[in-house]
Amino acid sequence: MSDVEFTVNGRAVAVPARGSLLDALREELRLTGAKDGCSPQGQCGCCTVWVDGQPRVACVTPVARVRGRSVTTIEGLPDAADWSATFTRHGASQCGFCTPGIIMRAAGLDEAKRSTTAGACQAMLAHQCRCTGWQTVIEAIVDGPGGDADLDDASAAAARARLEGGVPQVVGPNVALGAGGFADDTAPADALVAVRDSAGDWVVGDTLHEARERSGKVQGRRTTAPIAWPIDVADGDWDLTLQTTWVEPGYLEPDASWCEPGGEPMSSHGNGGAFGGKESGELGEVARRLADEHGRPVRVLSTREDVVRLGAKRPPLAIGARSDGTGVVHVARTPGIVDAVRSAAPGFDVVEVDLVGPATSSAIRGAGWVEAAVVLAALSGDATSSVTAPNGGSATASVADDGAITVRVDAGAVLDARVLRSYCIGAAHMALGWVTSEGLSLGDDGVPHDLTMRSFGVLRAVDTPRIEVEIVSSDAEPVNGSDAVFAAVASAVWRRAGLPARWPTTH
Repeated sequence: MSDVEFTVNGRAVAVPARGSLLDALREELRLTGAKDGCSPQGQCGCCTVWVDGQPRVACVTPVARVRGRSVTTIEGLPDAADWSATFTRHGASQCGFCTPGIIMRAAGLDEAKRSTTAGACQAMLAHQCRCTGWQTVIEAIVDGPGGDADLDDASAAAARARLEGGVPQVVGPNVALGAGGFADDTAPADALVAVRDSAGDWVVGDTLHEARERSGKVQGRRTTAPIAWPIDVADGDWDLTLQTTWVEPGYLEPDASWCEPGGEPMSSHGNGGAFGGKESGELGEVARRLADEHGRPVRVLSTREDVVRLGAKRPPLAIGARSDGTGVVHVARTPGIVDAVRSAAPGFDVVEVDLVGPATSSAIRGAGWVEAAVVLAALSGDATSSVTAPNGGSATASVADDGAITVRVDAGAVLDARVLRSYCIGAAHMALGWVTSEGLSLGDDGVPHDLTMRSFGVLRAVDTPRIEVEIVSSDAEPVNGSDAVFAAVASAVWRRAGLPARWPTTH
């Protein structure tokens, strides 16, 4: 089969006539600005590029379809620097995995659509974003490219991002362009590629295409099966009860690692901690073992389906609570979860139960203590929901009749207001979706049915209300503030909905 010839960023190229346009860009041409978030489902928008000036999702575009055509990636976008400046100025990029595709879509909009909130939100229907909560992204798109990034103290901004995200994180204009240092972007060009087969074993190929063929990858699906609440509330005379279900963390960058023979593996935390969703070091150890075995660098990649099937989930639980702050929590057996619940609700008895289902983790954002704090805040009877996190960060939240969310946060010394605001807006968005729409359907064998990016219930830009954030000025030691916001907003949203006994409230 003859090569496919086309133009990329003004340069004539020829690549093998196999696989997708995304494969050609990343694997053959080493243009890593377009990201592989859904592997490939055509559902996250992270791989958006231009084909003959029009935005296209590269992962589901066969490379043969661009023969003789012109492709533009984020690396060749003429005003990429101006877009990255406005995204940085608005705090519209955190890890930066989804923003290259978002910028490519935004840059392709006509002025009339791009300059309105409604138009920008509609354009983002093709995209997913977990970190930012959309509001800052929409503000940046409406503002348009240009201006200065206004990043006065990059080290202070990075320090605030680390506090909020939980791991070291780069902050700066290049992050919005996807250059934050993600694991698979930094792998050597000559590395072998390892992916899982249907049995969960690792298969290795000289190329990603070869490894996928050997693995027999089965594309993800979305089920119509209903979600379930796996844990019952303990018997008792309760003033308030709550049951939660399985929830997919939904981070955009699938876990990846690589390693040189005899070297140290690259962490999956390339530029962001996925709010505790990426805690396993398994891929790094696999990369180290395979590199030593083959005597060559090896890239180890998870598919989106791998992430959903094998990645840790927030522990489901059921709470029965009394107005005096006592109660009983039944929660999926999870290391550290008992102490996490008691750190916020010392009056709760905590009982772990064994479930058939995915792994769970107490490292996921506020797992255990947030649910307990939400219930206690709802029982308080105060006009606003107030939460103080175990680390000392505090927040209050309320929801207006039109759905708008107002947040006040005290996280000690601010360090960088835009970064803190961005994380608080993202936390509010995550809390709103968690309470109202997010859930994962499992089979009787405990294996998730829902394997596509759009089946998790993460709120879209068009579904997200206005979120106002007030930041308290303080000279105290800086602490994480967005986790307290996450809890306070969850409580406020739940109260606005009338305190239904099960989350998500719309199922």
